[in-house]
Amino acid sequence: MPLTDVAVRAAKPRERSYKLADGQGMYLEVMPNGSKYWRLKYRIDGKEKRAALGVYPAVSLFAARKARDAMKDELRAGLDPTHERRRAKIAKSLERANSFESLGRDWYATKKESWSVRHADFVEKLLERELFPILGARPVKEITSPELLAAVRRIESRDALDLARKALQIAGQVFRFGVATGRAERDLSPDLRGALKTRPVTHMSRIQESEIPELMKNIAAYDGDLQTRLAIELLALTFVRTAELRFAEWTEIDEKKAEWRIPAEKMKMRSPHIVPLSKQAIAVIKQLREVNGAWQWVFPNRSSAKKPMSENTVLYALYRMGYHSRMTGHGFRGLASTVLNERGFNSDWIERQLAHLDQDGVRAAYNHAQYLPERRKMMQWWADYLDTAAGRKGTRSAAKTRQ
Repeated sequence: MPLTDVAVRAAKPRERSYKLADGQGMYLEVMPNGSKYWRLKYRIDGKEKRAALGVYPAVSLFAARKARDAMKDELRAGLDPTHERRRAKIAKSLERANSFESLGRDWYATKKESWSVRHADFVEKLLERELFPILGARPVKEITSPELLAAVRRIESRDALDLARKALQIAGQVFRFGVATGRAERDLSPDLRGALKTRPVTHMSRIQESEIPELMKNIAAYDGDLQTRLAIELLALTFVRTAELRFAEWTEIDEKKAEWRIPAEKMKMRSPHIVPLSKQAIAVIKQLREVNGAWQWVFPNRSSAKKPMSENTVLYALYRMGYHSRMTGHGFRGLASTVLNERGFNSDWIERQLAHLDQDGVRAAYNHAQYLPERRKMMQWWADYLDTAAGRKGTRSAAKTRQ
């Protein structure tokens, strides 16, 4: 006789487990501790087997019968219900392993050693804060282009346009990693090309060449912190990126060789860079060593010498000099490029000194010393040019073009 809800509920534990039959091979097994398990007895190839249908009361009598009927359908189709449940469990496990979050974390673990600590931290936070909450649980192969677009537009809606663009780029890298490892079919990010908002391109503010003499005189007359003035002078003489200046360490500078060797992890293009130091740059460095030589950083933070100088120090100093919206630390790069190109210096020397990545990325990783003798002469010419502009006599004439 089939079981009833009342009979199932009233079944009490005994010293040993016992079974209450419901029909068609299904029964309730009552354990000595009071637990009640739904089971199905069936035969495959003449062998008796048992399958679990759930635990009462989480699985009701009605639900257990539905599960039994589904297993009976599988049996009629020649399938073993136990094997099918095991296969479904494995498939579910593989689905979790192929989720966007799982793939993203694997990609991050593979790449992070080649990145700077700062960049690795940025990527990890972007994944965890922006992409994983929306796409993380989804199987990579099931994510659609509109779904990816919705995720990045959520960032875009906060007017974080650059972050949205970066999120799309990172998602694309995760998908490509999935394709390479056989866990994704294709990269969806190209489908969204042109789908995000963009800001008008604005070039870094910088003065005209005719204004260089006034700027150099204002820098020389700067009455603020000595370290800040020396930082601006060294930035003008070397035209490195402001981040490369801020994170300069004494171990990177060789005064005897007149070289500043910046390691790859500190460079935007992740390639080591050599900055030939002019006589004027060496003079600035000697002053800095007198005041900061005991610290790790060439430009230590005033609040804590264990940290580098603040990223806005140079910019705010230029503001104090009256160059708000007219000149930035980055502007020295554009100025140097313009002047050196107009004076006929070889464009390859200039591009190499600006640390612009060669189109051949592999070759670029090994050409940091390329044109070094020529660049030494060019950097000395540039330093003399700035001295002349400031009304100081340079180490040699800056009037002659070097090619």
